[in-house]
Amino acid sequence: MSDAADLSPAHAELHASDPAIAVLIERIDYAVITDRVDARTDDRFEALCRIIAGQQVSTAAARTIWGRVVDAHDGVPTPEQLTAPDATETLRAAGLSGRKASYMIGIGEAVLSGELEPDGLDAASDDEVIETLIALRGLGRWSAEMFLMFDLGRPDVFSGGDLGLRRGIQIAYEMEEPPTPQEAEVIAERWSPNRTLASFYLWAAAGGALVEAED
Repeated sequence: MSDAADLSPAHAELHASDPAIAVLIERIDYAVITDRVDARTDDRFEALCRIIAGQQVSTAAARTIWGRVVDAHDGVPTPEQLTAPDATETLRAAGLSGRKASYMIGIGEAVLSGELEPDGLDAASDDEVIETLIALRGLGRWSAEMFLMFDLGRPDVFSGGDLGLRRGIQIAYEMEEPPTPQEAEVIAERWSPNRTLASFYLWAAAGGALVEAED
């Protein structure tokens, strides 16, 4: 379906790195991949808050909850709004659990205290971003890796702890079971320096975007 050489040098390099991934590139509509890229936001503070709102719920539910959060604040909430006396009540009314509300408030507090400078993350290395974010309550390694991929657009990130990616590997390699997180990390090494792009194709495959090969 897609000619890797016509898409980008990264596609061509990834296509040549692994026959299993090459099949995904050839048989998944690139529009599915661009939909993920187009979903990025340039507002780093907003991105972190959205990650909190979207944890452990479906994509559709996350979108609905975030929409309610935005409506409740007449726009993307600011750190000042998230640290107001009624912040917890407002976030709970928008659909966040008490724990998620406290996490989002914590991000606002970290920004106001100077502990976190969201826009400064652009200049940090991948490891520095992960270290900074996992120091905040509610943001673990998976959340940091999603932020790197979707919001900072880093090209060589893989999250072995993501079940969707492991299911994508299972499909690509025709495995009986998904690999363990550790096994997935080892497999992903062959896709460097294009592990983010590989991840997008694995998610697409896990979501049913793989079409049958033409005769």
